Amino acid sequence: MRVIFMGTPDFAVASLEALLREHEVLAVITQPDKPKGRGKKLAFSPVKEYALAHGLAVLQPERVKAPEFVEELRKYNAELIAVTAFGQILPEEILNMPEYGCINVHGSLLPKYRGAAPMQRAIIDGETVTGITTMFMAKGMDTGDMLLKTEVEIAPEDNFETLHDKMAAAGASLLLETIAGLESGMIQRIPQKEEDATYAPMIDKETGHISWEKGGQEIINLMRGLTPGPGAYTLYEGEPLKLFRAEAENGAFPDAEFGEIVEVTKQAFAVKCGDGVLWVRELQARGGKRMSADAYLRGHEMKEGVLLT
Repeated sequence: MRVIFMGTPDFAVASLEALLREHEVLAVITQPDKPKGRGKKLAFSPVKEYALAHGLAVLQPERVKAPEFVEELRKYNAELIAVTAFGQILPEEILNMPEYGCINVHGSLLPKYRGAAPMQRAIIDGETVTGITTMFMAKGMDTGDMLLKTEVEIAPEDNFETLHDKMAAAGASLLLETIAGLESGMIQRIPQKEEDATYAPMIDKETGHISWEKGGQEIINLMRGLTPGPGAYTLYEGEPLKLFRAEAENGAFPDAEFGEIVEVTKQAFAVKCGDGVLWVRELQARGGKRMSADAYLRGHEMKEGVLLT
């Protein structure tokens, strides 16, 4: 099938790679280059890097709604547009352009977790199963008719990084299966039930600010969902401290204040939370590297009785 692919981050690369194995990729559409790092040099998206390495035409519109871009896209005469984490909403002119429509690979079991951060939010919410849904794209945010689904387990040790990799592979496989179903005509459109919809809003800095009144597992899930970045964090003597891994102990230190450092050993330190304490095992101070708690404690004093805020 003659396909145009739209995608931007690492998550989308697996889908593009799968398409190249079985279909004719006419062009790749990705977000414009963005400044990155201290030098603010323009950096390519992961999808652009992959596309250029494989000799594919790359287009980077500031606005996909721009009439000149819509007309340029029309010239490719694509049979299908496949979208994985592109980052812009497509206008109806594009949605109606290809013979087989525009299909999207979304990182949740729709209609749950529509929106920008479905994988992170699923981990933060303590889900044990998520998955991939392919769907026809519509005007709304992730509201189109569903095509196929596949489940992906969220293991207790999974964080965003490990789940991301599992989900990217599952999405690539389901994309190929969906296209095969469209070609054969053996696939059904399933409307989403609006009453079952939930949303996964974009992650920002405040998302990661730990509330120590919450239970230990809830805080651990926040850490998992924001690892490797942007990270869950607290403030120690006014300075941000990112926390990446911890263990919960229920019912300990009932008289301590929430957020109080109640015990410090050579290997870890314990912080009072809503249902006990959290033993912090991995962290990162401002300006430092991510490291184990025992390595951090060898070079930094952590004081019992101090409140993390």
